[in-house]
Amino acid sequence: MREQVLSSGVEETQPTPALRVAVVGLGWWGRIIVPLLKGSDKLRVVKGVDPTPAGAEFAAAQEIPYSASFEETLDDPDVQGVVLCTPHTLHADQIVAAASAKKHVFCEKPLSLNHADVVRAVAACTRNEVALAVGHEKRFEPPIQELTRLAKAGELGTLLQIEANFSQDKFLSLTEDNWRMSEKEAPAGPMTATGIHLLDLSIGLLGPAHQVYARVRQLGSRLVNGDTLGILVTHKSGANSLISAVLATPFDGRFALYGNKGWVEVRDKAHPESPQGWTLTRSHRGSEKKSFEYPPAQAVLANLEAFADAALKRAPYPVPQDQMIANVSALEAVFRSVKSGTVETVEN
Repeated sequence: MREQVLSSGVEETQPTPALRVAVVGLGWWGRIIVPLLKGSDKLRVVKGVDPTPAGAEFAAAQEIPYSASFEETLDDPDVQGVVLCTPHTLHADQIVAAASAKKHVFCEKPLSLNHADVVRAVAACTRNEVALAVGHEKRFEPPIQELTRLAKAGELGTLLQIEANFSQDKFLSLTEDNWRMSEKEAPAGPMTATGIHLLDLSIGLLGPAHQVYARVRQLGSRLVNGDTLGILVTHKSGANSLISAVLATPFDGRFALYGNKGWVEVRDKAHPESPQGWTLTRSHRGSEKKSFEYPPAQAVLANLEAFADAALKRAPYPVPQDQMIANVSALEAVFRSVKSGTVETVEN
């Protein structure tokens, strides 16, 4: 992107400033983020951070400066922000440390695993006047944005219920010692991998959750932390969200929103990591059902660039912080419900 400026009556072009970031955590997702950002005019990777030899090798292959130390990175004046692709239990403390060092923060989901930590992390960013963004790229998918527009414009009427599924089998190839398979990092099996995206969208559309009932089981894989998850969320508005997430089946993605005047469904054609587009179907009372095809779009990159725009004060980040907190609060209730086997009330 380039901006037009006038100097002595002559039009000139100057490059839009890029946010200089360190990508922290060079595992599976970090290795997707680094090359993705090389195609952006709004962000520039100035450091890769990872404590492992494999991380150092990846940084060298990508020809980016490397550090094994997160703390050292926060002391680097050339780093304006961090992109956290680290285990979930590290997020809250890393966000607080980065914010205290006046670094803007993009954190992969979830921001934390409990209500108290997410409040602490958000407060640190607010106090230090740094931008905070979260890796909920589904909000940036064009058909989801159209669904959201229809809902907010009142075209669906009173919002009644969401039915959503995000399933995949990518984790079947992970080794048993991978942190994504641990009880500590993923207390409800598929929840922190895929289900949290649907919970985030549900809260964005229907408002804060009031109660949740969740069940997870190991039914079709060696994933001992569970591969099949079902959740019923009751929102404070009275509406419901029915969320399904499975880690033992080929990819499927669906998000449907029902109102008393009509409904909209978005279906993914492929995993968001390698998008192939979407089909949006909408039905309004008194009209025929219609379907629309959407081409592939880089929603992950769009989210990261929205973070850069917020950090450099070009535009507000489109996910409100109260919704970030509400999502983690509901997430914690899901964890409690899986353990108790009962309905759990959300702390808000």
